[in-house]
Amino acid sequence: MTDPAPEKLQRTALFDLHVEMGARMVPFAGYEMPVRFPGGIIAEHLHTRSRASLFDIGHMGQVTLRGGDVAEAVETVVPGDIQGLAPWAMRYTMLTNETGGILDDVIVIRADDHLHMVVNAACKAADLDHLRDRLAGRLEITSLEDRALLALQGPRAVEVLARFAPACRDMKFMTAQAMRIEGADCMVARAGYTGEDGFEISLANDEAPGLARLLLGEEEVMAAGLGARDTLRLEAGLCLYGHDIDTATTPVEARLGWTISKRRAEAGGFPGADIIRAQLVEGPKRRRVGIKPSGRAPAREKTEITDAEGRTIGEITSGGFGPTVGGPVAMGYVESGQAELGTGVKLMVRGRARAGAVAALPFVPPRYYRG
Repeated sequence: MTDPAPEKLQRTALFDLHVEMGARMVPFAGYEMPVRFPGGIIAEHLHTRSRASLFDIGHMGQVTLRGGDVAEAVETVVPGDIQGLAPWAMRYTMLTNETGGILDDVIVIRADDHLHMVVNAACKAADLDHLRDRLAGRLEITSLEDRALLALQGPRAVEVLARFAPACRDMKFMTAQAMRIEGADCMVARAGYTGEDGFEISLANDEAPGLARLLLGEEEVMAAGLGARDTLRLEAGLCLYGHDIDTATTPVEARLGWTISKRRAEAGGFPGADIIRAQLVEGPKRRRVGIKPSGRAPAREKTEITDAEGRTIGEITSGGFGPTVGGPVAMGYVESGQAELGTGVKLMVRGRARAGAVAALPFVPPRYYRG
């Protein structure tokens, strides 16, 4: 018997540009994506922190939801306050299951006559099935396969983008706006996944390579790949779906209870509401925490966390070298009684117990523009 043929990987609108620029391409969430460019991950990471980098995030899913009661309907599948969104405001929330677990973490934007949702690449198909199953007959749900998504991130991002779209200067963090950039119809959101100021730009696939080349032509901008995106979000204390959050993790355990407004917590009406509400009041049995390993050896995903006596109290879910921090950083889950800042822990790295401590998140202060 022969092995089944590997699944054909999809390509974003910028694939040819990545190859032209010498990117190292890897399989990721069903796509061929650039993990790094010739300068390397650390250079891309530090450039994003000091200037601006352009990321291809076209593998992410973009979905429109339309209907007369669209915000009310979407609140039956997420715990976030969608009805309270002002026009062109956006909210980070989650699709939850009946046990309070996270099916995906998503961004919801209130556009002029609909909601625009951005979902994780690996969850796209399942999310669409879930939305259509739960909201059948109430909303028109459309997957925007013809749209690309670019992320311009870093302290110089606004300076660069304003040369072509001056209106972006007045936008605040977690707001969006429809605008034309060099003839392309775009939806621009002031948000990102790096802890830095920046923008995510949705536009037609055929317009994306031209805009990407335009932005990369600015002297402040470097191309960056998935490797730097991961180290940046880890330093920023941001969760990666399938690692730091999943179907067995509740928003409260993940320290994402802040995404659930008082109204939503009291009213419920979303999957897993009773479990999540109980945890908001009583506290969960485990919590996501930052971990700062001692020394230089990183504690990576699946590293066992023990207390001083060697009793297992949790596990690392993300870990590696933080280029801005200049040393190893990690996130993981520990028993709630062991989650206080400064609590000493042991990390089982390559069969040896190494010292570490519970640390504050994020490891690098965020620089979002709030006006």
